[in-house]
Amino acid sequence: MTGPRVPSRLSLSYGIGLALLLPGVAIAQDVEGGTAPATEREPPTETRTVVTATRLPRPLRDVPATTVVIPREELERSPTLTQDALVRTLPSVATFRRTPSLVADPTAQGLNLRGLAPSGVARGLVLLDGLPFNDPYGGWVFWRALPRLGLDRIEVVPTGGSALYGSAALGGVVQLFSRPITGPVLDADMSVGNLGTGFVAARVADRWGRVGASLEVEGLTSDGYRIVPENQRGRVDGDTPSRHVSAQARVEAEATDHLSLSAHAGVFRETQNGGTQYTVASVDLAWFAASARLRTDTAGAFELGLFGRVQHFAQDRARLTPDRNFEVRSALQDVPANDQGGSLVWTGPDLTLGGTHVLAAGVDVRRSNGRADELLFPNAYTPTTLYARTTRGTQVSGGVFVQDLYTVSPALEFAGTLRWDTWRNFDGHQLESLAGGATPSTDFEPRTARQLSPRLAARVRPLDWLTLRASAYRAFRAPTLNELYRPFQVGTVLTAANPDLGAERLWGTEAGVEATSPRGLTGRVTGFWNVLDAPITNVTLATPLPDGTTRQRQNLGRARVRGVELGADWRLSRQWLALAAYTFVDPVVTRAPGQPDLVGRQLPQDPRHRGFLAVTFDDPSIVSVTAQLRVFGPQYEDDLNTRGMGGAAVVDLFVSRHLFWKVDAFGAVENLFDRQYLAGRAGVDTLAPPFQARVGLRLRDVFSESSARAAPGAPGR
Repeated sequence: MTGPRVPSRLSLSYGIGLALLLPGVAIAQDVEGGTAPATEREPPTETRTVVTATRLPRPLRDVPATTVVIPREELERSPTLTQDALVRTLPSVATFRRTPSLVADPTAQGLNLRGLAPSGVARGLVLLDGLPFNDPYGGWVFWRALPRLGLDRIEVVPTGGSALYGSAALGGVVQLFSRPITGPVLDADMSVGNLGTGFVAARVADRWGRVGASLEVEGLTSDGYRIVPENQRGRVDGDTPSRHVSAQARVEAEATDHLSLSAHAGVFRETQNGGTQYTVASVDLAWFAASARLRTDTAGAFELGLFGRVQHFAQDRARLTPDRNFEVRSALQDVPANDQGGSLVWTGPDLTLGGTHVLAAGVDVRRSNGRADELLFPNAYTPTTLYARTTRGTQVSGGVFVQDLYTVSPALEFAGTLRWDTWRNFDGHQLESLAGGATPSTDFEPRTARQLSPRLAARVRPLDWLTLRASAYRAFRAPTLNELYRPFQVGTVLTAANPDLGAERLWGTEAGVEATSPRGLTGRVTGFWNVLDAPITNVTLATPLPDGTTRQRQNLGRARVRGVELGADWRLSRQWLALAAYTFVDPVVTRAPGQPDLVGRQLPQDPRHRGFLAVTFDDPSIVSVTAQLRVFGPQYEDDLNTRGMGGAAVVDLFVSRHLFWKVDAFGAVENLFDRQYLAGRAGVDTLAPPFQARVGLRLRDVFSESSARAAPGAPGR
């Protein structure tokens, strides 16, 4: 017995956006808007729905702009160990620098889509079942806090999404959806590998009539690797060990035939070492979400959600001698932060006027608060030497949107969205302590700003096998509390905060074509053009600040980011699937007041060329094998384009085999040929991960009556 055929990653091709489901709830719906049965079975490619920027589930082929989906089958077959490494297999997706969260400091785990001004802060919104998962203080993404075993799929929208999501969605949205709660179900993974890697995860779920619950736990330990190249390494340089543990619980209830309730909560603990005694960081996080959805017969549907989190980030910084043989602590930072928010969304019934209109409107609000306590250890003390600093601030933001999904005919559809946002930074304060006893303090002026974000998209299908899509949009991102108030250090490079930062603003457009053939081949081309005004960038200062800081966050002027995405997939047979994708991005500074040397320079930390090729053979009676090739071109570490890093081609491999009952054995390898390439050049060069291999066992569907594995995915990206 085999399961249904399900779409592979890019067969869920281009659609606009991901709807911001209410925090903590991801309700599957049919095309007409009703709730679909909770089931692990996937509909075929032609009828499967995705959550789009219309905030309505739409048939995949009807969505009007770019959406890429990584389904559960590909999550299971991926050789990657962490979620950021997984999403980076999409050529349009990148995280800051080339190091995964396995060894990267939490503040370097940002996200950028289509080369849009990469930095430590994410320029894309990350959601977990509708919950904004970006860090409330710095906009970072704690990727390891997202257990894979409980995921159903990942949807990626690499296009400006502020019209529905507000500030955090400047460059797009990545949303992770939890698996439906069925039961009873028990799944478990366990693996060990080189570099001292050990991994264990488990998920249990059950349903009792109208109530369902699930619990997921995950733990990972790794010794890491020597991140500094051998020719620059000193006695202080060692491995980069890290540990994390996470747990999530979810409860859903159908209170009545029209009212659904949901609650979701999780905890996360991570420790990470950057390779020396005094380059360590840790994160402690607890979060919750609760929601209610009311469906009425005549007035449409209403969704109410609340969410919040408390967290604590801590970091040690080091000062090393030039030969890297001696090290002393240079600073300690403690950053407690919290946020709370909520949303209310209304989706109206269908209206008939020259076609079919579905109206939606919503309002949301979020409050973020944080403080950075910093203790400094300078080389020498004078009465004016700074040895302690505390900064704090609060940001409140909110927005209201309205949209119309207008279906003229099955061949023509429009989606128009308009959102108005406002945000206010206040309670900004800095207190410094000098060795001589003075304690100068600064109160930063409160600042309020507003933004109007429109978006218009269209989908045309002149022939059943041919689909054309286009959209134009405006998006923005307000500076985070971290960018406004917290200085930081990477290697030997110190970067200052800037309380006078303004919002980044983006104008963009994209257009694409997709064609399918009856032989299982699907191809697509999408071009995009973005103009980013006032991007927040780490700018090299002409003269260092008195404390030795050589960079500062500044609104840079203007950058143009244009490019093209190509994708194809081919279902050669039921067992064989080939996926290919390529992204070209041309990110260039076009205006830089006060920094004329930056004009014409490429934005740092992102290559112009990225490609991906994967071939899968999947036969439940024999073996499942996935081989993938990741290729990325040269890039620069700095804004002046003086510190270059070469490109690389990396091969990964995954193999699994059914053993007995419901137990599979598997092996996974990343960087099969141990390709050595640079990940960063911030004062000292750092290396990307070397050869990593692990083997393990999987236990699936222990309480289910059938032990058959799902069949391989359906054709078409």
